[in-house]
Parts: sequence; C-alpha cells; structure tokens
Amino acid sequence: MDPQSGASAQASQTAAPMGAGDDGREIVISVDAMGGDKGPAAVVAGLGLFMKDRADARILLHGDTATLTPLVAALPVKDRITIIHADDVVQMTDKPAHIVRTGKATSMWSALDSVRDGAAAACISCGNTGALMALSTMRLRRAVGVKRPAIACMWPSLNPSGFNILLDAGADLKADAPDLLNYAFMGASYARNGLNLEGPRVGLLNVGTEEHKGRAELREAHELLLQAQGAGGFTYVGFVEGGDIPSDKVDVIVTDGFTGNVALKTGEGTARLVGKMLRDMFGTNILSKLAAILAYGALKKFRHQMDPRRVNGGVFLGLNGTVVKSHGSSDATSFAAAISQAYDLARMGFTERVAARLATSASFTQGLEQSDDSADPADA
Repeated sequence: MDPQSGASAQASQTAAPMGAGDDGREIVISVDAMGGDKGPAAVVAGLGLFMKDRADARILLHGDTATLTPLVAALPVKDRITIIHADDVVQMTDKPAHIVRTGKATSMWSALDSVRDGAAAACISCGNTGALMALSTMRLRRAVGVKRPAIACMWPSLNPSGFNILLDAGADLKADAPDLLNYAFMGASYARNGLNLEGPRVGLLNVGTEEHKGRAELREAHELLLQAQGAGGFTYVGFVEGGDIPSDKVDVIVTDGFTGNVALKTGEGTARLVGKMLRDMFGTNILSKLAAILAYGALKKFRHQMDPRRVNGGVFLGLNGTVVKSHGSSDATSFAAAISQAYDLARMGFTERVAARLATSASFTQGLEQSDDSADPADA
C-alpha cells in the first residue's frame, strides 16, 4: 500500500462515514491545504467560514502538520478537522509530468487518495491546475466512456439562476466530436444538479451560428448533439458565439479547453477592467463622488453579482470522483465558496449522477456506430 493511501485509510477509520447527509451521516471533504498563493492560512480561515453553518461537514486536511496544527487549533470547529501529514507541496511552477512521477509525498496526491480510498466524498485544491488534473486522472481514473475529462466553471449570466456553465475551461486543449458530445452530457447533468434546471439548454461555441461555420469536428459535433438531445435530457440550441456566453439564450456552453480557457481568462480580465473604470469614473471629482454615493446600493448589488469569489471553483468532470479546483489566489471568502460547492456536489452524489449520464452517452454513441455498420454501402 502507498504511504499516502495508508494515511487516507487511517483517516477513514477515525472519521464518521461519508454520505448524503440526510440520514445523519457526515459529509467528508478532502482538502489540499498547501497549494494556494496565499498559503494554508487562507485555506484554514476559509474552512472556518464554511463549517460554522454545516454541522454535518468533516474535513481531512492534508499538509505540513507543524504548519497546520496551530491554525486549526484556533477554529471553533477544530474537532471536525483531521490533519493528515504530507511532507511535500506541488508548486505552481511544477510540470504535471514531473509531479505524476515524483509527487507521491505531496499534499495534493494525499488529498486525492482520500477520495480514491473512499475516506472522503470530494477533493478540493487551489494548487497547480495542470498537476491537479494529471494526478486526478491518474489516481481516480477516467469514468467509463471518457477520453478527455473537462473543467466546468460557472459564468455570470442573464439567466434567472444568475449563471451559465462553460466547459471545457482548460483541462485539455483538444476535443473531437465525441468529446464534445460527452461534455454536453456532463454539462447538462451539472446544470440539472447544480442549477436545478430540468431541461438545460446546450449550445456549441463557434465563430458563427450558421451550420456551415467552424472546424470539421464542430460541424460533426453539431449533428451528434441534434440527435442526442433527447437521450441526454437537454435542449440543443445549436451554435452560439462568444457574446452568448453570459446571455439568457443558453444554460451550458460546450467548447474545447483551449477556447474555453481563453474565454474564461478574457472574461476575468474584462471584469477587472470594468471594476477599475467604475472606480476611476466615480472618483474624478466632487460630482462623480456624489453620484457614487447616490448609486451606492446599485453599485453594491452589481459588485456582488460580478464578484468571482461567489463561484470560485472549477469542477473536474469525467472522473471517478469529485474534484473541485479553487482559484490559486483564493482568500478565505473565495475558498469557503469553493468548498461549499464541493460539499453540495458530494451531498447529492454528483459523481454517480454524471456516471449515469455518461453511460447514456456511451449507449447513444454505440447505437450510432452499429447503425452505421449495418447501413447499405450503396447508401453511404
């Protein structure tokens, strides 16, 4: 047995059984405490904010015991936090391949193994994204039928829920038509469970809405999604453009990881630009400052709606376990939001629900292949 696997198994013996929460069992979340830009102090402070209103939550906290013990000791909820020692840390500059080969002693590896061994229902880290995806894929393995996992993120939108879902946000730079079909099934499942949408609308991101636009794999995926929407329990609205990402015409936006990550970073940069421009405009003179005072309520509401800390957390989809990636620069507030997301997904058994949808996707794809094989060659 791996040393870290043994630590996870030991923790599972001391922690209450994980479960759905409604039957009185505790929800156990595995936390990598060491990977963020702001250090373990921000992570532990976020745990304090998160746990004060959730009596059924228990934490397995992975990292350096000497560093974490005094931080945890100051929390009122310390009795529900178990520290699991890890000697090493995944740095933001580390290459994923290097961590896969040599990272067994890191807190990130240890945190993932707690999910792998059944000691925790979900894992969260604000460390190196590439390393987290590589280790998650290696330790938890891909779900049946998944070639490329995806990162799903919440995007502020004009929909009643206030958000849309975009995937892939950067797990893999490439995606062929079957990958995009899987993303649609997984994204629709996330929308149903995370946004409480019965029949989510799915759009395929492209350079235009016309059917002849885009690369060959996009046009192929377009045809697959048209046929699969009934089996997937979603409504396919066709191609959508970049301007539709925050709109109310779609709930789930499907794209490859390269395009999705560029869109995500562009949106984050634009939000910062708008915020700075508003601060500058309302601080230029006495009249503008008076206008800011008069508009304070509206500005406060706008700031709350656009605050990225409210939806801090990209969910890794397509794995045999729930993993949430918190932003590397997370403070206590944003980390509390991310771990709340992991808690909610664990509580509803999200991994199992996505697996069921992926099984439907695999059956649909297999049916298409069998239909193609049985077709008359003269009709091809």
